[in-house]
Amino acid sequence: MSQDNVAPPGAFPPGDALVEPHGGGSVTCLLVDDDPNDRFLVGRMLRKQGIEVVEAASGERAFDLLRHRGGIPLVISDMRMPGMSGLEFLERALREYPDTAVIMLTGLADTATAVRCLHAGAADYLLKPVMPDELRARVSRALEKRLLVLQNRFYQRHLERRVAEQARRIEELFLEAVQMLARALEAKDAYTRGHSVRVSRYAAEIATELGVRSNAVEEIRIGGELHDIGKIGVREAVLDKPGRLTLEEYHQITEHPMLGERMLMPLARRSPAVLRIVRSHHERMDGRGFPDGLVGARIPFEARIVAVADAFDAMTSRRPYRPARPAAEALEELRRGAGSQFDPDVVAAFIARFEDPPHLFPVAAGA
Repeated sequence: MSQDNVAPPGAFPPGDALVEPHGGGSVTCLLVDDDPNDRFLVGRMLRKQGIEVVEAASGERAFDLLRHRGGIPLVISDMRMPGMSGLEFLERALREYPDTAVIMLTGLADTATAVRCLHAGAADYLLKPVMPDELRARVSRALEKRLLVLQNRFYQRHLERRVAEQARRIEELFLEAVQMLARALEAKDAYTRGHSVRVSRYAAEIATELGVRSNAVEEIRIGGELHDIGKIGVREAVLDKPGRLTLEEYHQITEHPMLGERMLMPLARRSPAVLRIVRSHHERMDGRGFPDGLVGARIPFEARIVAVADAFDAMTSRRPYRPARPAAEALEELRRGAGSQFDPDVVAAFIARFEDPPHLFPVAAGA
């Protein structure tokens, strides 16, 4: 038998508080019948089975009791009642309290209507006059069926939660591994050491300045750290070349956003913004960027943020082909590129946050 306090749909608590429905404990039955003698007889049988009985003389009164109690696991209702009919009561009860097991009481002449009630969702029906053994068997069967439905829902929700937790943990482990790889690659190169971490910090600060919500700021931070992960597929001789790149070498460079996106595809479901950043952080507002030549607002907003952070840190870091530029020059370059290369609003947010040099993130020695 089912217990009276099994949670209704949607009432399962989140996380580890999810509790499996079980069959222990007492049961309450709402007995709905306009005939007081029938209520007395059926109520006495139910009480002998250890079931608490609450009585109502009409469907309207029954709903008052259901609302007051927040639902009752078992209802036994007469088919013929003045006002709201038994079938009307059944349909409304299952609509408002779908976890309630409803048994209909009917006379021999109403068996066709009883079948209609079964089709409408009734757990069972009883013929009058009610016999104690028959009542016991039908009540036990109805409550067992109700318990099985609740347990099935619990197992489905519990399984879905467990699968979601495992998928999230797999993604976290994948992300940690990729972040370690990105930092290890940068650590090998004095020119890029710390670049991605600084870009991620600049990007997060810009996003905060722009009023981006916190969970989106975190995705932007991660995207900033991983924006150049695709360079793992570019030859070091090309990355470290001190002179002008050949056309073929430049083509290699322009492929790193797409390679990075492919590497990070396991993050696509939960962190699509990270993939958008990795693919589009070299796009330009005037459409002259790569890899897709996107123009203006077609460039993902997150990528526009990282583009500014990336450009500033690149300009203020030493590279094989040029020395580091002073912060003031880099800021002026951002201003000049606002509207053509960079999103003007993002540039304004960066300047508002970092125009004062002490607020800039320091570049490591040699970088």
